Amino acid sequence: MKSKSLFFLLLVLNLISCGTRKSVKHTPEVQQYALEIPKVEKINDSTFSFNQNYLTKNKQQLWELYIKGNPLQLGYNNGALTENLTQKQEEIFFSKVEGFVPSKFKQKLLRGFLKWYNRKMYLNVREDFQAELFGLSQYSSDKYDFIAPKFRRAMYLHGAHDIGHAMQDLMVVGCTSLAVWNENTEDGDLLIGRNFDFSVGEDFSKNKLIEFVEPENGIPYMSVSWPGMIGVVSGMNKEGITVTINAGKSKIPLMAKTPISLVTREILQYAKNIDEAIAIAKKRKVFVSESILVGSANDKKAVIIEVSPKNFGVYDAANSSRVFCTNHFQSEAYKNDKKNKKHIIESHSEYRYEKLQELLQENPKLNPEKMASILRDKSGLKDKSIGYGNEKAINQLLAHHAVIFSPQKRLVWVSSNPYQLGEFVCYDLNEIFSDQKLKDGDFAKSEFNIAKDPFVESKEFEDYEEFKFANGEVQSAIDGNDVLLTDDFIPHYQLLNPDFWLVYYQAGKYYFKQKEYSKAKTEFEKALKKEITTVPDRENVEKYLNKTVKKLR
Repeated sequence: MKSKSLFFLLLVLNLISCGTRKSVKHTPEVQQYALEIPKVEKINDSTFSFNQNYLTKNKQQLWELYIKGNPLQLGYNNGALTENLTQKQEEIFFSKVEGFVPSKFKQKLLRGFLKWYNRKMYLNVREDFQAELFGLSQYSSDKYDFIAPKFRRAMYLHGAHDIGHAMQDLMVVGCTSLAVWNENTEDGDLLIGRNFDFSVGEDFSKNKLIEFVEPENGIPYMSVSWPGMIGVVSGMNKEGITVTINAGKSKIPLMAKTPISLVTREILQYAKNIDEAIAIAKKRKVFVSESILVGSANDKKAVIIEVSPKNFGVYDAANSSRVFCTNHFQSEAYKNDKKNKKHIIESHSEYRYEKLQELLQENPKLNPEKMASILRDKSGLKDKSIGYGNEKAINQLLAHHAVIFSPQKRLVWVSSNPYQLGEFVCYDLNEIFSDQKLKDGDFAKSEFNIAKDPFVESKEFEDYEEFKFANGEVQSAIDGNDVLLTDDFIPHYQLLNPDFWLVYYQAGKYYFKQKEYSKAKTEFEKALKKEITTVPDRENVEKYLNKTVKKLR
């Protein structure tokens, strides 16, 4: 499991630097919007309402939010209903400060580099979105005002996803999505599936939020993300337009522009077809590289919009009825892009792309249940066992969520915890955004739900959960100077996930630190026989092995 610490370090210092800079004093103009301050009624511990706005928790433990109104009212309604959840999510981010940035001196050094990140973000965010963020931010905690004022914190946190993707070499980011139609589905309709593998810890993923938004202007839409987020990482609108985002290879940005989640939010709120989605994406200045898979009920197909700070392309599989999206670009515009070519060679993106091809050969006509099985697949190519949590798998056992869209039917399925293994809950946007909506307070169409994966109740899953804890113990022993593991700890740790290369690499590093070089050599050699995630990871194992051999001479 790769460390997320650098991501939090950059994010937090970014916020601190923005909060202390006197040059950024922007707040949005909101006087033009009518506003009724929400008075939330608590119906029970998991259901809250205000006028026609609702927040409820379903039996699968997913939070469901329905809000409507002008931009400012949307923000206030969102903030008032999700206040406790949003503040908890903020705490998850900022509780990392002391652990990841213990030195005030280091903060100051890094601040010099990071202070430029967000200096002009507000110039690249729509005014109506800023008004919405302003309303939402009024319900943020006072506890973190020393970092940055509430509105600025809310806006800058929307760049967290982009910053995380820019750190792709240093953290786990490997989303997978696919769209199939015509002869590739049972009924010929467009069907889309995606795993959102942007993970910043177990706590971050606990409170998933499914938002149903009916804006005063534009198209009603649904989105799956987390409290405090108005951007979209996975969503569908009432016109049957879907968006999902996958990271591309990026340089570390020197200035924030439009967060990608706000580009996709704009597409959902204002696009009815693929051409309109492309036009919106094309006019926005982004600061990282990203693939946006756009499905369209009106066009009865999907394309991939590929954006980056200096390039723009559209991948349209004109002679095919399917598109796959991992983490490399496929359009003509990026054919000669050196960074993209290198990423294909060195990362796990191409491997997952090939795995999708293999799975589609085995399942030539998909339906929602078969799509769920693809999103849950944990094996390597040719069904090879590559260890649980391997980033080469479609299911890396770290997803924040998985979603399945049927745009022409306006149906969407959202996974419940853990990862994408829990029950997929079905929602019908035609019903939710109809005149009869929410009369009984029930958002879901439970008769269409997809059952949980039996793997979640297996001994292997139990072992995997224990492995994650044990891996943390091994890492602490590698990093610390006074941590020793018992003689039986390493063998037990490896038995928890025996096909995963990492357990042997970690063991090798631990034995190397303890100067037990013969044991270390054996472990590094075992690791090299497993399916190692990336070329840089393999090179790291080989470097350690070479150092160990030299020590034994």
